[in-house]
Amino acid sequence: MTLHPTFTRALIAGACAIAFAGCASQKGQPTTQFDFGPATAAAQNGAPSAALGPIVVTDVTGSSALDSERMFYRLSYADQMQARTYANSRWTANPLQLMTQRVKTRIGQSGAKVLSETDASLGIPLLRIDVDEFMHDFSSATQSSGRVAVRASVFRGHTLVDQRSFVRSTPAASADAAGGARALAASTDAVAADIVGWLGTLGAATNAETNARR
Repeated sequence: MTLHPTFTRALIAGACAIAFAGCASQKGQPTTQFDFGPATAAAQNGAPSAALGPIVVTDVTGSSALDSERMFYRLSYADQMQARTYANSRWTANPLQLMTQRVKTRIGQSGAKVLSETDASLGIPLLRIDVDEFMHDFSSATQSSGRVAVRASVFRGHTLVDQRSFVRSTPAASADAAGGARALAASTDAVAADIVGWLGTLGAATNAETNARR
């Protein structure tokens, strides 16, 4: 059966509308780039991480999909197994790099001294973060959120001190790439604040143990 051209065009247009700008980009259409915005001072959760002293923060790791500048979203209400990409919208750097810089900045803002991986041999505590989820997720055609889930681990030498998972979800103000970028930035900041608070409790516990031994 041959479809009428008008009907075919209507089907294509409908598919593009459902994909929320995820269709292939048109020639000449400019690409919009997003980052996490300025790292203004933020409230911290729990004790300041300065209590932990200097800390080495390694580069954030995650799936290969996060090792590119593409912006992903998921229509969970339609198909939870399919990750889609926004056309004509990109991150300025891949999300793993953006998260690494933001976490280092937040820890530094708390008062702790953030060192590079080359200082790990000095026996300084090392923080490693693995990303389990970083997605603009649509629960319906009109409601979405930026979800960030990570596993954070602290090591001293080759010994695991503690590990904890953190999950944050921030409602998106708009059902597009801009709304997703802002929501993911907010969730990343919230996770970073959670990690700072957790590091503070680890530092306080370590200091208390050290004083008890004296």
